[in-house]
Formats: sequence, structure tokens, C-alpha cells
Amino acid sequence: MVLKKYLFPFIAMLAIAVLYFVNNELGKKAVEITTGSLLEMAMIIPPIFILLGLLDVWVPKETMIKYLGEHSGILGVVISFVLGSAAAGPLYGAFPIAAVLMKKGANFSNILIFIGAWSTTKIPMFMFEIESLGASFALTRLVVDIVGIVIIAKIINGLMTKKQLEKIYSNIEDV
Repeated sequence: MVLKKYLFPFIAMLAIAVLYFVNNELGKKAVEITTGSLLEMAMIIPPIFILLGLLDVWVPKETMIKYLGEHSGILGVVISFVLGSAAAGPLYGAFPIAAVLMKKGANFSNILIFIGAWSTTKIPMFMFEIESLGASFALTRLVVDIVGIVIIAKIINGLMTKKQLEKIYSNIEDV
């Protein structure tokens, strides 16, 4: 069972080892990139899990349902955008936070909006775009992204059956 669970990492390590012996220079580069990525994740993931623990303890489920739940309306959309846009770190950091939000009763549509905002509407990126590409470009991209994220989230949420959503939420409870 352990071998099956970690089959991909074992295959990846084996592939890097073979690459190292076949093409030493390329193998060294692969090891450097892999090591760098693992160190980056080691620096980012612990703070995210600390924040997740605090979120889990400090925010009652009722509060989460009120502000991000099924009947949160436009307020839930705005909060989801603010949480995603203000967050720091790479996209893989959004998924554990999304899982905690789901455990606390956040609406699936708001989860999708949160992930979409995390990936495309980061405040530092917006500021960089204003400086580098101009305000009109940055604002246009931001508005298109916001509208697109909401439309995509609503379409995906609408296409999901109640049974599919229940399965997703039950899988989150098992984690």
C-alpha cells in the first residue's frame, strides 16, 4: 500500500538517477531543480499549515457558513476574492486553505472563486502590472479576470450534481 501511494515519487527519483548516469550534467541540473523546489515548499507549507490551524480554531463553522456559505450571496463572493487576492505564496498553498474552508461550510462556488482569485488577482501582481504595463492594461485584465472567475465558478457549480458536491465535501471530511 505504501509503495502504491508513493509510486510517482519513487518513479521520479528513479528517473532522475537514470538521467544522472546517462547525462551527468543534465542529471545534476535535475537534482538542483528538484532540491530547490523541495526547499521552497518546505519554507512555504509550514506557515500555511499554522495559519490553517489558527483558522480552524478561531473561526467558528457558523461564522464561515454565514459569510461564505450557500446563502452568503455577493458578500461571500467579495470575501472569497479578497482572501484569494491578498494571499501570499504559490497556488499549491491555496488548496489546503480551500479544504479548511470547505470543512467549515463554505459554498463550492466561493471555493472556486477563492482559488481563481489566488491564481490570477494577486495584489502584488496587480501593482507590478500597473507599474510595468500601465493602469489601463492592469485594470482591464483585473476586471476581465474577476468577471471570468465568477462566471466560471458559477458554471462549474451549476454543472455539478448534488451527489457530486456531497462526494467532494465528504472527501474533504476524510482528510
